Amino acid sequence: MTRTVLGGGAVLDPVRGEVSAAEVAIEGGLVAEVGPGLTGDERVDVSGLTLVPGLIDCHAHMAFAGTDSFDSEVPPHLRLLRAVPELAATLRLGVTTVRDAWGADAGLRDAIAEGTVVGPRLLISLAQLSGTGGIGDHFSPATGDDSSFLGSPWLPRGVFDGPAEARGAVRRMVRSGADVIKVAMSGSVTQPNAEHVLIADDEIAEIVAEAARHDVLVMAHAHGARAAESAARAGVRSIEHGFFLDEEAIAVMAEHGTWLVPTLLAAHGDEPETGAPPWQHRARDASARSFAMALDAGLSIGMGTDCPVTAHARRLEELALMHRLGLDPAGVWRAATSDAARLLDRPDLGLLEVGRRADVVAVAGDPWSFDDLGPRVRRVWKDGAEVR
Repeated sequence: MTRTVLGGGAVLDPVRGEVSAAEVAIEGGLVAEVGPGLTGDERVDVSGLTLVPGLIDCHAHMAFAGTDSFDSEVPPHLRLLRAVPELAATLRLGVTTVRDAWGADAGLRDAIAEGTVVGPRLLISLAQLSGTGGIGDHFSPATGDDSSFLGSPWLPRGVFDGPAEARGAVRRMVRSGADVIKVAMSGSVTQPNAEHVLIADDEIAEIVAEAARHDVLVMAHAHGARAAESAARAGVRSIEHGFFLDEEAIAVMAEHGTWLVPTLLAAHGDEPETGAPPWQHRARDASARSFAMALDAGLSIGMGTDCPVTAHARRLEELALMHRLGLDPAGVWRAATSDAARLLDRPDLGLLEVGRRADVVAVAGDPWSFDDLGPRVRRVWKDGAEVR
């Protein structure tokens, strides 16, 4: 196997919060060695750049190019083909892994894995589990149709009522290749039921228990405090969004070791002067308060963007937002790398250390600044192969 050395630059360790003069040797798609003065068969000059681990987006929708793709009238193949350039562009930004929060199926995940489509590796949730009338229920009163508008048997129906149906919904997702289970505990932030608890305690308990039987984790869409609290008590791995948390909900999350994936970009992506909708004004202030309380309580944070609610090309703004709203620079890098890997239970990702996947991002400028981070990403390697 060819041993390639990325030399002449510096290496950022998000766990120690340190940048040191070092080089990275890559062999067989893995990190083979990290340190000064390395030798290899090939040498890539990264002088003046800082090498950081491949970034991990813990909440995005990679099967959609933009919010217009949520339209049920868009043919499934057109929707996916529109997403192909966004997948490649996301990888060029240094995001080498994405936990897809609804929309991508096993075909898209596997097409990337085999190299047919260029993009970050995907961990998929398929459809989002939802009670009748929740955000995963695509019932049309006009037609009486309650199937998913995505139009693929590889994205099974996620609507259920009661613990027994909840168990069956988890099994359908696992049968179709889900890497993680997503459940919608509350409504959409764009709707009046954003803070309502839409899943009963016995239903979420059964979802978590059945997912555990299949050795998969559960991520819970929850904007409201009581919805997040119920999900945390049941043992979900992470609360997604959490825009309207309170001290009681955060205390329960801390007690149960529940992670927060704040997706700040979804609330802060459009400034008021650009004509942001009314819900976004409220969500912007609330999410900032919730995030500050989460940091004060010491909750574990995973970076997530909820793109394309904000355009895929802007996803690295999430790091700047986390920093601006109170997370220290080393913590921001951890949320996007090593901590994100822990959230996903992927010990092969998240750090530049021997034996981990050689996902490497070469960044220009001050590595502790997140302003204009996208243009400062100069080179990217995924599994040891440079992204062109």
